[in-house]
Amino acid sequence: MEITDLTPAERRVWEAFPRGDGVDFREHPEDSSVDGAGWGPERTVRAEVLRALLLGAGPAEEGRVAGLKIKGARIVGKLDLRYAVVDHAIRLRDCWFERKPLLYGAQLKALVLGYSTLPGLTAATVRVDVVLRLSCCRISGPVRLQGAKLAGGLFLQGAVIGPTAGDEADEPPLQLNHVEVGTDIIANDLTVHGQLRLNGATVGGQVSLDRARLLAPGGIALHAETLTVGTDLRAQRMEAHGMVNLTGSRIPGQLNFAYVTFVNPDGVALRASSCAVGEMWLRNCPPVEGLVNLRRSHFDMLHVPSATWPEKIRIDGLSYRTLAPHLPAEERLPALEREESGYLPYAYEQLAAAYRTAGDEAAARTVQLAKLRRHRRTLPPHGRLWGQLQDVTVGYGFRPLRAAGWLLALLLVGSVAYALHAPRPLKAGEAPDFNAVFYTIDLMLPIIGFGQESAYAPAGWYQWLSYLLIVTGWVLATTTAAGVSRSLQRQ
Repeated sequence: MEITDLTPAERRVWEAFPRGDGVDFREHPEDSSVDGAGWGPERTVRAEVLRALLLGAGPAEEGRVAGLKIKGARIVGKLDLRYAVVDHAIRLRDCWFERKPLLYGAQLKALVLGYSTLPGLTAATVRVDVVLRLSCCRISGPVRLQGAKLAGGLFLQGAVIGPTAGDEADEPPLQLNHVEVGTDIIANDLTVHGQLRLNGATVGGQVSLDRARLLAPGGIALHAETLTVGTDLRAQRMEAHGMVNLTGSRIPGQLNFAYVTFVNPDGVALRASSCAVGEMWLRNCPPVEGLVNLRRSHFDMLHVPSATWPEKIRIDGLSYRTLAPHLPAEERLPALEREESGYLPYAYEQLAAAYRTAGDEAAARTVQLAKLRRHRRTLPPHGRLWGQLQDVTVGYGFRPLRAAGWLLALLLVGSVAYALHAPRPLKAGEAPDFNAVFYTIDLMLPIIGFGQESAYAPAGWYQWLSYLLIVTGWVLATTTAAGVSRSLQRQ
């Protein structure tokens, strides 16, 4: 391309490029690229001119670092850098693009498109040595970055992507699947009208989605299966309309969903199954609208207030070391009843173990008791009857003082009854002096003998009372032994 073919606007860019100087076409600093379609020829630059500069057609100036640095330009035509090797930084801020840039397979030094308006971006498998910035961009078509390798970071804060239309309407607006990012993905305040896809991505640092709005009602808002993050995934105050899918992700630090709104009432709102996460925070979230699936995941710390759980959950195989905030067991237990597949013994054992880790043995016993009561509902009638008897008498061994209360009550009844009407001796003159208290103890406790029961024979309804004391004594002794045995087995 000859310099004589350039317009005045293009000549400014051509002459500034070898020195790395910036060219600012904006009339005011607050000019918005959204209005770029109406900009005149004084702000219009052909994409083929930029391509010629970047691929070596421009002049060189010794001692300076060449680079493309433009603000507020209207770029017409197709910026086609497919498979190109570009050794210069590309900085096109506040620009309006007539057509989507094509960067498929390109190798770039740095790419900055902040505050620009684009109809899309095709940059799958692109390689960027320093940084890729799309901060505060307005992009109406899909952003294709799948398979990209970025040595530095990816910045999307404040960007608005989608909704896509036409032939691209069914395509995810933001495609970051299988990207490799050396440092961080910073996407605070990002808005995506459709799906944000991060499947198989590897991020050396953190992923930040604080205050992001992912709008895919009835679909998948965040598709991040097998995502690997070096530190944290932060998404405080995010709005997710559609499923958040983190299946198989590895996040050694925090998965921070504090204040997040999950909305997918007709399906799964949060799926974090088969994940390995350091800390998962669902602090101060409104109740999740939709199902939560945490099957087979492991968390060192799980922070979920009881009010956050939805009506249906899937927690089969879920494990965690500690549970926060520390709440009474009675507030945690209703969530276990919401398991979609029904009774899960492991879920109760896991909750009890978390209370033991926190040093709350009383809460752990309450959970174990609730587990046995829940198990009783799965038994046949005779099993439920025996379980009910153990529950009422000794609380399955977790309430031993309850048996002592029953024994004391029966001892009092028997002692008073037989003190008022002593039974006759079987052999006059050979029986020991009658003692109503020890006679009642003899009846109730079969392993203890004071010689009272064998020496006296009650009559009438007192005889029936003795039968009742014998039977209840045996029942209490048996259930107490069963409960103590169960407690010893647990220990």
